[in-house]
Amino acid sequence: MIRWIIFIIIYVLFTIYGFQAIKTVTKQTWIHYLFIAIALIVVGNFIFQFTTSAEGRVLSPIKSYAFGFLLVFMSLNIVLLPILLGEDIIRGVLGLYDKLATKEAFYIPSRRKFVSQIALGIAAIPFTSLLYGMYKGKYNFRVLNYTLHFEDLPEAFDGYRITQISDIHSGSFDNKEKIEYAVDLVNEQKSDVLLFTGDMVNNKASEMVPWKSTFERLEAKDGKFSVLGNHDYGDYVDWDTPKKKAQNLEDLKAIQKEIGFDLLLNESRYLEKNGERLALIGVENWGKGGFKKAGDLRKASEQIKPDDFKILMSHDPSHWDAEVVNDDYHYHLTLSGHTHGMQFGIEIPGWIKWSPVKWRYKQWAGIYESLGQYINVNRGFGYLGYPGRVGIWPEITVIELKKGAKEA
Repeated sequence: MIRWIIFIIIYVLFTIYGFQAIKTVTKQTWIHYLFIAIALIVVGNFIFQFTTSAEGRVLSPIKSYAFGFLLVFMSLNIVLLPILLGEDIIRGVLGLYDKLATKEAFYIPSRRKFVSQIALGIAAIPFTSLLYGMYKGKYNFRVLNYTLHFEDLPEAFDGYRITQISDIHSGSFDNKEKIEYAVDLVNEQKSDVLLFTGDMVNNKASEMVPWKSTFERLEAKDGKFSVLGNHDYGDYVDWDTPKKKAQNLEDLKAIQKEIGFDLLLNESRYLEKNGERLALIGVENWGKGGFKKAGDLRKASEQIKPDDFKILMSHDPSHWDAEVVNDDYHYHLTLSGHTHGMQFGIEIPGWIKWSPVKWRYKQWAGIYESLGQYINVNRGFGYLGYPGRVGIWPEITVIELKKGAKEA
């Protein structure tokens, strides 16, 4: 209860500044009332969805939109507040100066219209961007192609193509046509193998049931392989009994099998071609910062040889720095996801690559290299929480393996 009271107080304070900007820019009272109505509807819907739902902490599409519209509205007020607060400080200083200089009654100058206009213009950037992210950005799928060179790649796998997808989060989807399109886009890459690096659902296996027929269409001639992500274990749901939680995980494993994925639970497989082979290792989730550490790299690799060419699937990229890079085994390529690129950032190839998530994860999107080993952090197929994406688009990764050194 205390948290909700604090939230409401903060929301009201921010909204007051937003209202002051609107009131200064226009004298149309219907616009003033419209702003107040929107503010009440947004916060009212958010509180209603998150306090009356029988699903507890499960983040349904309806809840996600309630959160999304709150974020959009607050983004406007958050930008306005420091600008108008700064103006208030200057107005107060000027009023105090006049009082001391003239000995007249204390008087604070009125707000300046052009300051509020500038503030609203600046605030409109995140406001419209977040709305666009909800309307279109979340399904703005991109295919990203990389070519990686390895001296010790088996000759038979020269030119071998891997498609990676990650973080499906099927419980968030609300547009079957867009997801069908994305699945077709994956198949159009015609890669040799398809690797999925975890988080098939938000919380419950049942979220994937309506999408089984869609995702079972995914195809690759050498198979489809997967690992679990932190959301797949059902850790963020208040289960009635431990037995129900355990059954949920078993149900998800069964669904993955029905879809056609070979789920690797701290296990390995060999991909064979023309008498040569490539080792594929999959660990359960292992992450820093309070995330589940079910991944056992040593157990997953016990059936492979040190000199095998190795591809590791590990959902959380923090595992790479913590255990993988400095392991005695040389893991040529690690595939991860988890970060979503925070679903918000700025990326202009060759110019800028930024997201607030970089302050949490050293490797958060794209290809990184250390000690001759590579990791690709997929930006995610789906979305979670905020029902949109801004600047960090949903990703389908295609990696081509080439034998030999990269040409200068």
